[in-house]
Amino acid sequence: MRIMIVGAGLVGQYLCQKFSSEGREVVLIDRDKNKLQRMEKELNIMTVVGSGASARILAEAGISKTDLFIAVTDSDEVNLVACIMSRQYDVKTRIARVKHEDFLTPGLSLNEEALGIDLIISPDWAMVEVIMQLTHASEALYTAEFANGEVLLIGYQIHENNPFIGMSLFELGQHHTTHQYVITAIIREGRTIIPHGASTIQAGDRIYLMILKKDMARMEQLFNLASHLPRKVFIIGGSNIGYMVARQLEELDIDVKLVEEDPQRCDFLSENLGRSIVLNFDGLDAHDLLDEGIEYADLVIAVTGSDTTNILSSLLAKHHGAKRCITKITRHDFVPMLGKLGIDVALSPRQVAADMILRYVRRGSIISVATILDTDAEVMEVIVPEHESFNQVPIKDLACPPGLLIGAIVREGQAFIPTGGTVIKPGDSLVTFFTRDAARDVEKFFSPAD
Repeated sequence: MRIMIVGAGLVGQYLCQKFSSEGREVVLIDRDKNKLQRMEKELNIMTVVGSGASARILAEAGISKTDLFIAVTDSDEVNLVACIMSRQYDVKTRIARVKHEDFLTPGLSLNEEALGIDLIISPDWAMVEVIMQLTHASEALYTAEFANGEVLLIGYQIHENNPFIGMSLFELGQHHTTHQYVITAIIREGRTIIPHGASTIQAGDRIYLMILKKDMARMEQLFNLASHLPRKVFIIGGSNIGYMVARQLEELDIDVKLVEEDPQRCDFLSENLGRSIVLNFDGLDAHDLLDEGIEYADLVIAVTGSDTTNILSSLLAKHHGAKRCITKITRHDFVPMLGKLGIDVALSPRQVAADMILRYVRRGSIISVATILDTDAEVMEVIVPEHESFNQVPIKDLACPPGLLIGAIVREGQAFIPTGGTVIKPGDSLVTFFTRDAARDVEKFFSPAD
């Protein structure tokens, strides 16, 4: 597959790194010659200096031989024009990133169908969706839905007081014989462990469970956890993300205080929000934050345009007693240290954008894909192909690639958690978990027979 990416910003760089590591043929277009030279040295990609909205540049970059076209510059206009110009070539899939909500509102003339673009993505909207999922699952540090929302992959931190510390997964299974779940991964000191029966749970581990969504409350009770909606929420940053989150929290009858430094933006927020209290001061002003009671917050959501402000305001809130924080982070290399500093959840806009784009890179038998921040793991929902190697074969007898784990099955519209003896059939939908270095083997394993 030949992939052309317009825009060498954070999202474009991340996609280049990912696709290049998978052995894809990648072409990157950007105006910044120095940035392209640096990336060409670091990655096995081709670069072209110029505007992605230029017909000459697109032709020079080989648009006629491109399968997937992704425009992710900081300009909505450039992204849309570039995708529209690519329509005259035999490009299979076109994706544009946009920020302005006029392009994202259903029913308007400027939509995907009218523009001939397969997918218009907004990292801001996607971030809001993830933040709201984590708000409902207040004990979780990660959550993703599969099988039309019936299956959840959910991540939890194992704290010192957890009664299952030191237990092996086999012992845990003996303990919970009537419960359906699969521990798909254990993240320990930055390493991703695909567990087996002898693997143990240790304090500080992050465990990822594949469960049925309807069983979430029961699973949390089982693992000595209890999610609930917060009563008091502080939002640091009145950007589009902060504004949209505040609106959704208001609908849940949650008390919201939104901190924004820009007076004009505060006027907009005050006029367009209902019950939320808008506060005009710097999100790093400890005195003002304490005066407003941030130490009593059940949840702090830091989503300013500054990583420094987001990190420091989150640490400040946690230091003074706030129960939980969700922190937007743009610099991916900061993420590994945040958990050690006490930040509960770090969210990366570029990771969210990559999750939306990945499903278009895979083959037709793959329904959806998600990546997990700060790990080398992916989750993929895939349809079992018509092939004798999958027909009436128990999971334990499948010749699965190393690093692959099957966490859930959807058959005839019903989702369930399998065991090693569960027999799979062609046409089943499997929710799988695997390490990133196994991605190509997994994709090949589930590819339809030639």
